[in-house]
Amino acid sequence: MPQLFDEHGRLHDYLRVSLTERCNLRCHYCMPEDGVPLSPRESLCTYEELLAIIDTFCGLGVRKVRITGGEPLVRRDADKMILALGERPVELALTTNGLLVDKFIDTFETAGLANINVSLDTLDPDRFRLITRRPGFETVMSNIRLLVGRGFNVKLNMVVMRGVNDDEIPAFAGLSRDLPVTVRFIEFMPFDGNRWNDDKMVPAQQIRELLGTHFELQRDSDAPHDTTRHYTIPGHQGRIGIISSMSEHFCGSCNRIRLLASGAIKNCLFSGDETDLLTPLRRGQDLEPLIRKSIREKKKQHAGMFDLAEMPGRFMTTIGG
Repeated sequence: MPQLFDEHGRLHDYLRVSLTERCNLRCHYCMPEDGVPLSPRESLCTYEELLAIIDTFCGLGVRKVRITGGEPLVRRDADKMILALGERPVELALTTNGLLVDKFIDTFETAGLANINVSLDTLDPDRFRLITRRPGFETVMSNIRLLVGRGFNVKLNMVVMRGVNDDEIPAFAGLSRDLPVTVRFIEFMPFDGNRWNDDKMVPAQQIRELLGTHFELQRDSDAPHDTTRHYTIPGHQGRIGIISSMSEHFCGSCNRIRLLASGAIKNCLFSGDETDLLTPLRRGQDLEPLIRKSIREKKKQHAGMFDLAEMPGRFMTTIGG
């Protein structure tokens, strides 16, 4: 089986696929209030083109595919795409804001999609509207309970922002008491339009210290290539996770490739460089040499950048995380 290695010996077998640049929320760390400039329709992958590119990656050893967006479930043929990917020889996962989960949950089950990450940054309905610039908190919470009740493996992703929602860290951790979910705290990262600076970021060490004043935090095991450091709390059904992309990077074990809705790939979340696969696909060219070159040239850490506050590139919603 062909495999994808970079010059630092890292095997890449995990593909994150952005189905769409669109989203039905306007989270202020992800995109401006009026949205972002979207790519022209003709420059985005059709259903058939996206599957063709994914199949190329499957032939190169990719064994896990995570569906992302924007919000992936707003794509018109999202159900068709999920069912098609369920037929591929990959572990299938999804990241969503949770608003449309109830409309797709049967599709998830049919496709064998068991692992679902739900992005949620507050447990306060009013603050939810402030952060997302949209209503919908009750719908998201109802859909989280629906997923848990139907037996899905659920992770809740909270982007921690100082002065915005960091006061809710203990309450989020408390969700793991009665729900068998992994509550993950994610360091605030720099992307176009989110006015990132060090003052807004709550580093992993501070998150651990705060949790330690409320709970007996115990280190748990992590899977290979995990971006998350896991912890348990005695008496809790679920787990706690901390993703320290900024303060304690995990670049040394990175196995991720990002495929955008435009058909471009990014070999690093922080990279300003992309490799266009859609144009060559439409010309009938072999994509493998382009993919191998992109992965081979991946930098050792954070796309080779030293000042991440000046990171070039896209809005978060057009990358898919």
